[in-house]
Amino acid sequence: MKTIAQVLGRLGWVEGKNIRVDYRFAAGDPALLKARAAELVSLAPDAILAITASAVAALLQETRTTPIVFTAVPDPIELGFVQSLARPGRNITGFTSFDAPIMGKWLQLLEEVAPRVSRVSVIFNPDINFSAPLYIRAIEAAAPTFGMTVALDPVHDDAGIEEAIAILAREPGGGVICLTDSFTITHRDVIIGVAARHSLPLIGGTSGFPRAGSLMTYWYDAFDEYAQAASYIDRILKGASPADLPVQQPTKYSLVINLKTAKALGLTVPPSMLDLADEVIE
Repeated sequence: MKTIAQVLGRLGWVEGKNIRVDYRFAAGDPALLKARAAELVSLAPDAILAITASAVAALLQETRTTPIVFTAVPDPIELGFVQSLARPGRNITGFTSFDAPIMGKWLQLLEEVAPRVSRVSVIFNPDINFSAPLYIRAIEAAAPTFGMTVALDPVHDDAGIEEAIAILAREPGGGVICLTDSFTITHRDVIIGVAARHSLPLIGGTSGFPRAGSLMTYWYDAFDEYAQAASYIDRILKGASPADLPVQQPTKYSLVINLKTAKALGLTVPPSMLDLADEVIE
């Protein structure tokens, strides 16, 4: 949110002077998300910034007129949010977060650092992650290339996270993929802690995951996307229609590796991968 406020400030929008910003967070709670969406729409804002597909879905149940700019939405066409990327139509536009080959990249990186991994568990919350099927299809399609099998582990609370990872750890060759959604971000430390306790490599999530102790991630640059979203908010506040602003796809990705975690797991990160990394945590 700080990035968005900074960009808006550079564009002339200063909170308390010529703009008011109201924040609502649901922390991965589906019921709370619905309530927060209703609250925001009731304020009759000039524009709404929605982060994640579940937030967009909740907002579209409340309004088809208030302009919405989204981020962290994987495939807005398949999800039914927009008519096309070039001309989204209706009251919504934004920035996607998904490129199917990225899922294969996750498996490739996992294979290079942890070559013994042959089974991966995909952690996600189906109640909050509307985009999970898109990611899962891409992961399942790529897995045979790397000789891996995929187990889907929908979780709803800390106990579910513990159980899913503990079951994976009963046999050798396990690895964990964490899909990015508001639930997994909120429960990030639990997921990382359980994976570490069972000595399992964990890939996925935002860059905050490896910074907090997971093995690594390769993901789009969220801060860059937030900055672009702020520019769309600026254009809408100045009269542009979201229906005429094309949906844009990610252009910047970052590889973040936690070398300390790799060593704790007894893994060796190839020097070539370290050279390519945007951030190495030691």
